[in-house]
Amino acid sequence: MIKITNLVRSAGRGKTVRLFLDGRFAFNLLEEVVLKEKLAVGMELSEAQIASLQEANRCQKCLSAALQILNYRPRSERELRMRLQRRNFNENEIHPAIQNLKRMGFIDDESFARFWTENRQSFSPRSRKMTEMELRQKGVPLDVIEQEVSTMDDTSNAYRAGQKYAHNLKVDDYSSFRRRLGEYLKRRGFGYEVINNTVTCLWNEKEGGDTDDFADFES
Repeated sequence: MIKITNLVRSAGRGKTVRLFLDGRFAFNLLEEVVLKEKLAVGMELSEAQIASLQEANRCQKCLSAALQILNYRPRSERELRMRLQRRNFNENEIHPAIQNLKRMGFIDDESFARFWTENRQSFSPRSRKMTEMELRQKGVPLDVIEQEVSTMDDTSNAYRAGQKYAHNLKVDDYSSFRRRLGEYLKRRGFGYEVINNTVTCLWNEKEGGDTDDFADFES
């Protein structure tokens, strides 16, 4: 058996503890692991227990990294898994972290798909087709995607996407206006008919024309 001879807490913000075994520094542990395992000076550990501590420490680091990633914005399960892999965590560390986050309600693909769809429509409108593609790339199940995008209206979204862009266009002729706004809306995934109607509506507004026929864009 190997004895814990000292536990030295770091002075910084990292909340790590230097573990000394039989008078020699062994390795650092996260403070959460030290508290969870109830480590104390004088405690004796087997080789298997030491290996288990190191594994628990790596899992805790993975969980902490996942929470840091989620602090920026919600993520799908697949998206979070890929980001953790890029930070060199392995599946034995990622899987328990993911399961813990699911139990805590931090990972839920339905909630994520709702967040993503609402966020897109509020701040960066794009087509239903493009939104579906984005969610598929993030690994959201197809049935969840279909449920969340079912109420999206391409006509309304195209109008809102094009309105600000059109306002800032410094062109006076319809041909240039149509080309540049059309290309912008196409990049956002809208189809020809929706683009054509949106360009016509916004050009009429720009020129001060009658827009009553296009009231449905704002509904």
